[in-house]
Amino acid sequence: MSELIYAGSLKTLEDEGAKVIKGGSHAIAVFVYEKQVYAVDNRCPHMGFPLHTGSLCDGILTCHWHHARFDIKSGGTLDPWADDVPTYPVEIKENEVWVYPVPFNKVTIEKLRQRLRDGLEQNISLVIAKSVVGLMEAGFPATEIAKIGVEFGTTHRRSGWGSGLTILTAMTNVLPKLDKTGQVLALFQGLVHVARESSGMGTRFLLGSLPVSNEKNAQSFEQLSEWYRHCVEVRDSQGAERVLLTAIELGFPNEKLADMMLTAVTDHLYINTGHTLDFHNKAFEILNQIGFEHRPYVLSSLLPGIGDVARSEESHSWQSPVNLVKPLMEAFPKLPDILANVSSRSDADIDEATLVEQILSDDPIKTINTMLDALKNGVTPSRLAQIVTLAAADRISRFHVQNDFGDWITVLHTFTHAHAVHESLRRSTTPELTRAVFHGAMSVYLDRFLNTPSARRPEPKNVETEPQNPSELLEMMNQQQQVAESARWVVNYLARGGDKSELFNTLGHALLREDAEFHSFQMYEAAMIEHDHWEKEDSELARYAQETLILAVTRYLAGHAPTAREMPHTAQIAMRLHRGEKLFEDD
Repeated sequence: MSELIYAGSLKTLEDEGAKVIKGGSHAIAVFVYEKQVYAVDNRCPHMGFPLHTGSLCDGILTCHWHHARFDIKSGGTLDPWADDVPTYPVEIKENEVWVYPVPFNKVTIEKLRQRLRDGLEQNISLVIAKSVVGLMEAGFPATEIAKIGVEFGTTHRRSGWGSGLTILTAMTNVLPKLDKTGQVLALFQGLVHVARESSGMGTRFLLGSLPVSNEKNAQSFEQLSEWYRHCVEVRDSQGAERVLLTAIELGFPNEKLADMMLTAVTDHLYINTGHTLDFHNKAFEILNQIGFEHRPYVLSSLLPGIGDVARSEESHSWQSPVNLVKPLMEAFPKLPDILANVSSRSDADIDEATLVEQILSDDPIKTINTMLDALKNGVTPSRLAQIVTLAAADRISRFHVQNDFGDWITVLHTFTHAHAVHESLRRSTTPELTRAVFHGAMSVYLDRFLNTPSARRPEPKNVETEPQNPSELLEMMNQQQQVAESARWVVNYLARGGDKSELFNTLGHALLREDAEFHSFQMYEAAMIEHDHWEKEDSELARYAQETLILAVTRYLAGHAPTAREMPHTAQIAMRLHRGEKLFEDD
C-alpha cells in the first residue's frame, strides 16, 4: 500500500470529474468515466499541455492546446503526431482510489526506435526530434540512430540516394566535433532531410543478382567490372544494379566494389558537378559506420540517378575558350604507368605551396603537366587530391561577396567534389580514380573568375589580448551577410590562442541552428575532415591549410545565415519536453 498514491474517494472524483496527483517526476490525471477510474500522465505527449484541463467525451480525452485525442482506456492516440499517453494501474479499495505510479506502457528503446521509424514514414519532424532526444538520452548509439535513417532512405526513395542521405552521413561523420545538444541537432537535421526527400517517393525494390549456383558458373570480378562500366556508360541503371548486386552476392570486398563503381563514375569529367562522386563517397563512408550487411540497398541506391547525369566534357565551358578535354584525355593514359613505376611516398621532393599556386593559376595546361610531374616524383594520388582540395578551399576563403549569391554553390561544388576524391583515394588508389583529381583541378581553374576581385584575407589584430567568447560569432551571424566580419573575428580568435574545439562546436551550432540548405552541411563536414588531416602535420603549408579551411567554412556559413530556424525550434521543443519543462507557460 505504501507504493500506491491516494487519489481520493470514488464519490469525490465522480463529483470533481478530474483530479491531479503527484506521481514521481510527473503529475498524474485521474478521471472517472462510465463508473470506471482511469489514470494518465497529465502531460500531453504532444507538447506537454495539462490533460486534466481537456475534455473527456465518448471515451476520448482531447487536449485543448492542439486537439490531440487519446483513448482514455489504453492511452493510444488517434493522431500519429501526438504519441500515446502513458496510463497507470488503478485500484479501488472500499470506495477509495489508489494509483500505482508505474505506467503500463513504459517508454523503451524499442518503442523509441519504432517512433523514429513512424516519424520518418509520416514525415513528422516533432516525432523524429522526440525520438532522437529520447534515444540519445537513453545512451543509444548515435550510429544506430543514423542506421535507422539510412535503412529508411535507401528503401523508401525510388529515385535512390540524394541530398538527405548525404546530409545524414555528413552529420554522423562530424558528431565528435559537437557537444551533446549539437549531436542531437545534427542527427535530427539529417533524419528530417531523409524523411522530407523520401515523402511520397515510393518504395524501391531490388532487382536481385544474376544466378550464381557455384564457383564454376560465377563471374569473375574483371568481367563484372567490364559489364558494370558499360551499363553506366550507356545509362542502363537496371543492368548496372544487377551486376552490382551480383558482385555483392559473390562477396567481393568494399575496396573492389568502390574501384568498380568509381571507375565508371570517373570515365567522364566531373559528372553532375561533382555530386555523383560525392554521393558514392558518402555511401561507402556510412557503410563503415553501420555495417557492410547493408551494401545491397545502400550501394544500389546510387544507381537510379545514373541515367541523367551531366557530363562536363559535353559542356561548352570545358571546351572553350580553352579546351580542357583534349589535354586531360591525353594525360589519362599515362597514369597507369606512372603509378606502377613510381614508388609513392609522402616525403616527395615537391614544393607543395607552389603546386597549390599553380592549381589556382590561369594556366590549366601547365597545371595538368605539373600534376603529372608531381606523381612521377612520388607524390601519392591521395596527397595530390588533398592539395587540390586545399586550392578549392582557397577559392571559398577568397570568394568576394560582389559575386552573384548563387556562385557560392559553384565554388562549394568544386570543394566537396575534391574532398570526396581525397577521401575515396585514402581508401583505395587506382589510375581510374586518380583521373578525378585532375577533374577537380580543372574545376578549380574554371572557378577563377569568382576570385576576381579576390576577397582579402584578414590580418589578426591585438593578438596579445585574450581570445573572444565563441558566442560572439553566433551573435554576429544573427545578421545577414556578416562574411568579412566573421572572417576577421575567426582570424583574431585563432591568433589569440582560442580553443579550436570550442570554435568547431560553435561553427557546428551556427549551421545546425539554421534551416540550412544541403550545401551548407557539405561545407561544414568537408572543412572539418580536411582540417583534421592537415592538423596531423607540422609545416607552414599545414598551418596555412588549417586557417584556409576554417576561413572558408566560416565565410560560407556567414553568407548563408540567418534563416527562419523552424527545424532547430522543433528540436528545442523536443529537448524541453524531455526535461519536463512547461512550454505553455511564459518564461
